[in-house]
Amino acid sequence: MWAITRVGFNQKLLNLPKTLSRPLMATFNLIRVSSPAYSTGSPNQAPSKRIGTHNGSFHCDEALGCFMIRLTDKFFNSEIVRTRDPKVLEGLDAVLDVGGVYDPNHDRYDHHQKGFEEVFGHGFNTKLSSAGLVYKHFGKEIIAKELQLGEDHPDVHRLFLAIYKSFMEAGMDRINTIGVLLSPWFSFSYASFDTDKPPRYVNNTHLSSRVGRLNLDWTDPDQLPEKENEAFQQAMALAGSEFLDGVRFHAKSWLPARSIVMECIEERYDIDPSGEIMVLKRFCPWKLHLFELEEEMKVEPLIKYVFYEDERAKQWRVQAVAVSPDRFESRKPLPAQWRGLRDDELSKEAGIPGCVFVHMSGFIGGNQTYEGALAMARTALKI
Repeated sequence: MWAITRVGFNQKLLNLPKTLSRPLMATFNLIRVSSPAYSTGSPNQAPSKRIGTHNGSFHCDEALGCFMIRLTDKFFNSEIVRTRDPKVLEGLDAVLDVGGVYDPNHDRYDHHQKGFEEVFGHGFNTKLSSAGLVYKHFGKEIIAKELQLGEDHPDVHRLFLAIYKSFMEAGMDRINTIGVLLSPWFSFSYASFDTDKPPRYVNNTHLSSRVGRLNLDWTDPDQLPEKENEAFQQAMALAGSEFLDGVRFHAKSWLPARSIVMECIEERYDIDPSGEIMVLKRFCPWKLHLFELEEEMKVEPLIKYVFYEDERAKQWRVQAVAVSPDRFESRKPLPAQWRGLRDDELSKEAGIPGCVFVHMSGFIGGNQTYEGALAMARTALKI
């Protein structure tokens, strides 16, 4: 938070996560105000660069875009100037979400102008928001700093694509272009892009809604630019912290899980000559990775069963792979005659000792031992 006084702002600590690593930490120094613009630079040591965005009501894309670009070497901790004055914008080092120009060679990143069609590429076709434009041009640098790797490292590229898919496209670019009607309080989400149909549900909890609610309320008697700039500061911190949380999740959890699943796919013929059974040597989130890697590695035939140890129950699970990530139907469910049975009754029916259960839908079953789980998968393939 920032407290307003007659002579300016008194600095207080922003509630940013304590785990922010130094390379990706955009510090928030004492704010200077010169209405309608404001600065995050220190008055004692003026920053070398100035970044412009519009004043007035703000949205998540420019808040996140300003946060991200200040993480880069070129614009690290730069001053933020909020204005719509074309003469002021013309003299700034970078401009986001205002100005009607997309020109990365001159660091202009607006997406509102007629004829704008820029997309991320790499198979993604959603038109970019201002945050999406910043990510397209600076995302690899930001990720490389977090991983402490070079920008040309394969893991940096993998995370660059994965974070765009899971965070930037859905959370920024689609909200700014298609599929929802925005307000600071809610968005209507549609089953398709045919807006003649009524919305299926209302979502008021996503990041864009939460950032939007930081705008000054119309009932607030204090509508001064200084108060608005303080709110934008909070919006940058909120959007930026969630972005960095996503980067760190992918570096800490997503990428190691992907490596585990890839290794298990490569070793599947050591488990069974069919190539349709995979053992997960160490449990991790595996389903989405499996679908993506099967396509990437051109796996044929597709894997039907994945089995792994349930360390809490000290048993093994056999899980039928779904036909697609968004469907419950399995490629090859466990046999119908096993479903709903348990323990000795199941072991007798299957002819396999140590059976524990098979779900009524056939999507998962259990056995007390590795050998028993493997036998269940092998037998199910043949039925």
